[in-house]
Amino acid sequence: MTHPATLQYPFDTIPAGGQTLEVAPGVRWIRMPLPFALNHVNLWLLDDGDAAVVVDTGFGLDEVRAHWSDILSRDGRPLSGIIATHCHPDHLGLAAWLAERDQAPIHMTQGEFLVAHAMWHQQPGYSIPDMLKLFTTHGLDTHRLTALEQRGNGYKRGVPALPDSYHRMFDGDVLRIGGREWRVIVGYGHAPEHASLYCEALGILISGDMLLPRISTNVSVFAATPHDDPLGLFLASLQRIKHLPDSTLVLPSHGNPFRGLGLRIAQLEAHHAERCELLLSTLDVPRNAGEMLATLFTRELDTHQVLFAMGETVAHLNYLANRGQVARQVADDGTVKFERTA
Repeated sequence: MTHPATLQYPFDTIPAGGQTLEVAPGVRWIRMPLPFALNHVNLWLLDDGDAAVVVDTGFGLDEVRAHWSDILSRDGRPLSGIIATHCHPDHLGLAAWLAERDQAPIHMTQGEFLVAHAMWHQQPGYSIPDMLKLFTTHGLDTHRLTALEQRGNGYKRGVPALPDSYHRMFDGDVLRIGGREWRVIVGYGHAPEHASLYCEALGILISGDMLLPRISTNVSVFAATPHDDPLGLFLASLQRIKHLPDSTLVLPSHGNPFRGLGLRIAQLEAHHAERCELLLSTLDVPRNAGEMLATLFTRELDTHQVLFAMGETVAHLNYLANRGQVARQVADDGTVKFERTA
């Protein structure tokens, strides 16, 4: 299939804080701040007749609450539903708070609901001590381990309260919102059961974090599943949306809405293939993920970024190990190294 030479960005402006911008009939774009180097998240407000539906809710900051209060006050309609594409704090952070406003139901997949509770309550495999143990076995240095320990439960800061019930979404479900059908497309690798939403009538894909225009989606290994292959799952998930028309307007969680879905998927496939080749070129002797961190991430990383970078480095090494391109070596003390097999 021939794709456009470049991605197309149809909007010259972005919505200011506390404002919305219509990107299609009944679909409004909201941009909320984040307290990180990645400084924003895109959220969406869908018309539902005399009500409205929110897709993703933002990080649990007072500034975000204030913006929501302004937006919903001007809109004047109650919320008939809240959809969380996945459990990360910039998406689920204020879901419980918004739901309480109009007693609106929260829609999400089961994997996202359960892992949100596991991280919030620091359950086995999703706790800070277990994460530190995983990163220790993969060779992260003591200075960075200490910084991560002192950082504590950043998830709970971004998600002040969790919903205790939800409407479960399944892959292939059709949500009828404002007389239009939105099909749920579940993807894996970035989050347990990430839900994107496709409206054929509007030619729109609310991609969440599964397809971003300028940065690559984080894929990380968790302590609960140390041999997991999130990169492989992510790449396979992209195949599930690759058939959508290139004219589809993609509404991503970070960056600007764009067209050129097929081109962007091809770019991401090439990006991860290049990173795997980069790792393989240095694995003529056994190395651990901590030693390889600077190979994949050459810029200076803050503590928040180290968390994701380390998880992603392990993910790429697991991907290569699961395909027989590197061998995983486990020492008597449990530390793990990888070496190219040929």
